[in-house]
Order: sequence, then C-alpha cells, then structure tokens
Amino acid sequence: MQVRVTSCMGDWLPGDAKLTAMREGTGHRQRLRERLLGGGAEALADYELLEFLLFAAIRQGDTKPLAKALITHFGSFSAVLAADPNALRQVKGMGEASAAALYAVNLSARRMARGAVQDKPVLGSWQALLDYLAIDMAHLSHERVRVLYLNAQNRLILDHLLGEGSVDEAAIHPREVIRKAFDIGATALILVHNHPSGNPEPSRADIQITSRIAEAGRLLGVTVHDHVIIGRDGHVSLRARGLI
Repeated sequence: MQVRVTSCMGDWLPGDAKLTAMREGTGHRQRLRERLLGGGAEALADYELLEFLLFAAIRQGDTKPLAKALITHFGSFSAVLAADPNALRQVKGMGEASAAALYAVNLSARRMARGAVQDKPVLGSWQALLDYLAIDMAHLSHERVRVLYLNAQNRLILDHLLGEGSVDEAAIHPREVIRKAFDIGATALILVHNHPSGNPEPSRADIQITSRIAEAGRLLGVTVHDHVIIGRDGHVSLRARGLI
C-alpha cells in the first residue's frame, strides 16, 4: 500500500514525494539564508524577510504563503511586526510560537530605537527620536498621548504615557502636564501623539491644546520644544510648521 501525506500547500503526495518536498524546502531556506548574509539590507523582499523570521518558529514547510497572507492582512511588513500577538494569531497558520517570534522582533526593534535616544541630548538626536516614536506609535489603532520630559541638558528624564484617546482638554490638562515637569525636575518637554488614520496633519484641537500648554509653560519656566504627530504616512512637527 502506498503511503500518502499532505504537503503544506494541501496537495496529496505519495510518501516518496515527502522527502523531495522536504529537500526543496530546506534548499529554499538555505538560498534565502545565503542571500540574506551575502546581499545586504535589500537582498530580500519584504515577504521573504518575513519568511525568514518565521523559520524560527516553523521548522519545516513553506512559509511563503503565510508571509504573504500576513502582509495582505495587515497591509505592510512594518504593520505585521507592529501587530499585537493576539491579532497575529487571527491569521490562519499563525500559532503561539510564530506570533511570539514576530513579537520578539517588534520588541527588539523598540529597544534598539529607544537605546539610540537614551542618555543623549534629544534635540541633537532628532531623527533617532522620530524613528523610536514611529516604531512605537505609527501603527496603533487608537490614539496615544505621550509627554517626553527633558532636563536642562535636553536629555530624556521620563517618557510619560499621558493617556489613550483624542487630544483635547478632556484628556490633557495643561496644568497637570506642567505640574508633572516640576515634580520630576524637568525644564522642557515634547508632546507626542499619533493619528490612527495614518495622516499626521494636525487638527484644530491639536493646535489649540499645544498653544495652551506652551503658554502655561512660558509662564512657569518650562519650555515646550515641540508637538510631534506620528502617522503611518510620516510625521508632522508643529514647531517646524510655526504653530508653537
């Protein structure tokens, strides 16, 4: 009697073809590994790099269909890596181990980006700060408001999560923002929030609350350096726009 097994693509194969499929899969993985190590940052397409990341959790079989399904589901490679593990597991073929593997990459990227701004003057490491904020906030499905409190040397004292939700006086009280600066010895701050729509253009509420906080800061000797809005399509600095 001939043994038949199911391949990762769902086709029925005779038992002797199982070995062939496994060898082809191993060969594909080896070729990706060689291209990754020998070809530089752009050696692999997004789905191929995602395939490679999935190898850590999926020891055998073709991970290409799953990689492409993830990018289709979430919209981009970066959105896949930014996704919550529970959301990742909603995609057919993703289990706990593979979701954990991708989430570990997400956390690693955040820590690398955070390390680039820690213990350094923030205003002199502006691009590193933007990279850190984009990794952390660009793909959120809800608004998050943060205040980066700085000392007299413009080094980060506290990355404070002020709240979740829209930017208005119901969520942000200018006096509380400035009072927190006094409590921790900060002399300056940067406001940050994201737009889940992806478009970082400031709203009227964004501009109004920034103006109120900046005015309260001027009266009490706390400088508001900027209000940065993060979106999937980029970022906007209200200072650069002349709105502070």
